[in-house]
Amino acid sequence: MTLFLEDSIPQGYLFSKRDIRNLIIPLILEQLLGVTVGMLDSIMVSYAGEAAVSGVSLVDSIFILIQQMFAALAAGGAVVAGQYLGMDNKQKACRSVNQLLIVTALAGLAVTIFLYASRGFLLDSVFGKITPAVRSSADVYLLITSASVPFMTCFLTAFAVFRAQGDSKLSLRISVVMNVINLFGNALLVYGFKMGTAGVAIPTLVSRMAGAVICLRYLLRQHRTLHISLPFRFVIERKMLYNILYIGVPNGFESFMFNFGKIILLSLVAEFGTASIAANAIGNNFGLYQVLPGLALSLAMVTVVSRCAGAADIEQARFYTKRLMKMSTVYCSLATLLVFALSWPVLKIYNVSAEANKLALIITAIHGTGTFFTYTPSFVLPNALRSANDVKYCLIISSVSMWLARVGGSYVLARWFGMGVIGVWLAMQLDWIFRSVCFIRRFKGDEWHSIRL
Repeated sequence: MTLFLEDSIPQGYLFSKRDIRNLIIPLILEQLLGVTVGMLDSIMVSYAGEAAVSGVSLVDSIFILIQQMFAALAAGGAVVAGQYLGMDNKQKACRSVNQLLIVTALAGLAVTIFLYASRGFLLDSVFGKITPAVRSSADVYLLITSASVPFMTCFLTAFAVFRAQGDSKLSLRISVVMNVINLFGNALLVYGFKMGTAGVAIPTLVSRMAGAVICLRYLLRQHRTLHISLPFRFVIERKMLYNILYIGVPNGFESFMFNFGKIILLSLVAEFGTASIAANAIGNNFGLYQVLPGLALSLAMVTVVSRCAGAADIEQARFYTKRLMKMSTVYCSLATLLVFALSWPVLKIYNVSAEANKLALIITAIHGTGTFFTYTPSFVLPNALRSANDVKYCLIISSVSMWLARVGGSYVLARWFGMGVIGVWLAMQLDWIFRSVCFIRRFKGDEWHSIRL
């Protein structure tokens, strides 16, 4: 963190060097923990064969969509709470927490019902042509993990609330507990009881249940800056809910469109065979490590810029945005170089074919090259715009870029030019370039900070 902390912060600004450090370090560790456990999951299930890896990977794409959608909705609530804190209005900030919990709980229940009602359609239509073995693994994994969605929405909401008040250490501690449960559960059921795909799914469900219970206990503590206001009443406050949904719905819809596009591309990847599916899954794991610092700093961006926006101090918002982007660029580059150095030794752990290994290395190189130059302005910078209420612009640019550059480009490169799964990852770079140009131009202007709730 020395790169950022050596730069001076003007006296009287909202966040000191210590505040920034205490916010960012736990976020990076939390992201590192989550990505590592996710990769270990895929390594463990790989011992059941490529069909199991592919089946879990396909269903995980659905849950990534759901998780990112609810995380985006929760982030919208966190922006509102953060802006109220910037206004020094803690009462309204806590009331916004109540409204956010009501919205995410109802939405989580609806998604669970949808998953069980449409399980067959998702497996047979969305994923396209997959082998019976891959479908069987995907079916088991989807059946068990669908029950975890309401618990997932609960802890995602709580994590966003904790970060909004600058307490990223708490979300880290709870993540540690959840991931330990998940990891040891996987080891026990996969290796001990030889349960294969089910052995990965059951610990996921249990860990999310545990995380939700722990989070609710902390949210009920009235001495915390942000908490559930008691007595809790299941009542909708229209103006408060409007503010949350004004930020959260475009955020959530943007995340849905982005991740749904990735699912469409997975059906395209599935056409190229099991080796391509496995390589795509491995490439996703490696890619997460490359952008891990950026994932953490994008979360920090919400906490910092929303507070500045609430205080109506655009000078501070610009100052912190530039500094956090600088950190993201440098540390993502370092992470990418480390992944390049370790990718071949780590690949030997996976129980996949030589073809899958070769494709995974190429994918990792393509993704890493983009990470050096365009990841930060594509995905970290927009969170500064969203935190200042500029959600519609981000939604439009992200949607256009996703569907024209990434999805459209993937079909052109992968099918028409016969590049297969490699074409899909090259199209991703076109998407990142377009996003970077648009978001940098927006940030340099004045429109993004003139929007008021």
